[in-house]
Amino acid sequence: MLIVVSPAKTLDFESRVSVPECTVPRLLDDAAQLADVLKSKSPAQLKRMMSISDKLAEQNHQRFQDWDASAHQSANDDGSRPAVMAFKGDVYLGLKADEMTPKQLLHAQDHLRILSGMYGILRPLDRMLPYRLEMGTTLKTKRGKDLYAFWGSRITDELNAQLAATKTPLLLNLASNEYFRSVRAGELNASVVAPVFKDFSNGKYKVLSFFAKKARGTMAAWVIKHKVKTLKKLVSFAEDGYTYDEASSTENAPVFLRTG
Repeated sequence: MLIVVSPAKTLDFESRVSVPECTVPRLLDDAAQLADVLKSKSPAQLKRMMSISDKLAEQNHQRFQDWDASAHQSANDDGSRPAVMAFKGDVYLGLKADEMTPKQLLHAQDHLRILSGMYGILRPLDRMLPYRLEMGTTLKTKRGKDLYAFWGSRITDELNAQLAATKTPLLLNLASNEYFRSVRAGELNASVVAPVFKDFSNGKYKVLSFFAKKARGTMAAWVIKHKVKTLKKLVSFAEDGYTYDEASSTENAPVFLRTG
């Protein structure tokens, strides 16, 4: 089973981390091309393009000016960080990568992929530099009008390569719609399963964004720690009060409910 998740806007490049190894992003050359385009943008242009504040525009302008492909290949303290330790959003609160053992992190390296506007796709232990570039950003490049056009089939090709290597024709989609749009699902050599997490609120079950995002991370961690390979095993997930609801589920969209 191969898992895909979204990245996060919140980053942590300051706390101490320990990982068994660091690797180089597989689509680093493509990321470098994006960096060259972004280096040419002024803070004002970044502000309009990303709909962010002046402060964030200045911060990310400087990040793009400092972006250096060679920093991803150095063993020294060069400002890069393993991707799974760099993101700190809601999904990563559930994932709790900092609590994983070295063996679990190495298993995650083979079975977890982070979709990224800047890097296309990241393995957990791939080095990355701080950035902000959501997949839905309209950024014109030689490849097209936006990042979906820029990445084309590259992300899908990488997923297929890993699916072939792990011999698991099942992709667990725990990413947001914005990020999974970068995957050409029809070209995947796997079935796609996209779990739905609902909480009981105001008299009915519904998807609550924060809790659903955290649950995606919790499920990803559970799959990694238990080395889950099949849909039959997946529906036994029962962490943080969620339980599988067969009545409201379909084969490709299992539903997990929590009452409180």
